Amino acid sequence: MDRLSFTLVSEGSSDRALIPHLTWLLEQNGIQIPIDSEWADLRFLPEKPQGLIEKIKVSCELYPCQILFVHRDADREPVVNRKNEIENAVAEAFGENSPIFICVVPVRMQEAWLLFDASAIRRAAGNPRGNIRLKLPGIKSIEKIANPKALLHSLLKNASELQGRHLSRLNFSHSASQVSQNIIDFSPLRRLSAFQLLENDIRRVVNQMNSD
Repeated sequence: MDRLSFTLVSEGSSDRALIPHLTWLLEQNGIQIPIDSEWADLRFLPEKPQGLIEKIKVSCELYPCQILFVHRDADREPVVNRKNEIENAVAEAFGENSPIFICVVPVRMQEAWLLFDASAIRRAAGNPRGNIRLKLPGIKSIEKIANPKALLHSLLKNASELQGRHLSRLNFSHSASQVSQNIIDFSPLRRLSAFQLLENDIRRVVNQMNSD
């Protein structure tokens, strides 16, 4: 195997920010070959897939890969419940011919996994040399934040140090999507239970692939 390919099926377009997390975890757990990643963009389809089962089917048809990552936020459900939903959907979609897949289930919105790196936030806000203090939450508390997306946008606003009409030109959605691309080291997230579960699943799959 000269290259590894994976596809991310997610709840929304902003969740493509998870791709750097997944690439980092694969590399950290033994993948030493180039990695090709795709976010399953189904927005262009004239008829949108209905439900998780159909979304998974169509994503695999349009974005074939060696590893399929399926994302769902846990929200108020236990992580294990969301994982069961994904596992059942994949089984329903493919039966005994299921692809290699891994569940990606942050406790909150995936933006919570971007709230630990001030330098990455400053760069995404277009002000890498800014010196205003950013009040980042403690790593162990980020999964308890009710609206991590709103907090991330607030941090980007502060980090930009823009005001008035200049601030109004800041594209928060675009800037938020850039944060994960600016993070070099995701290891602080290893203190979070949901991230630990994700890494354990990735390690298991990589070990299995290496032994085949």
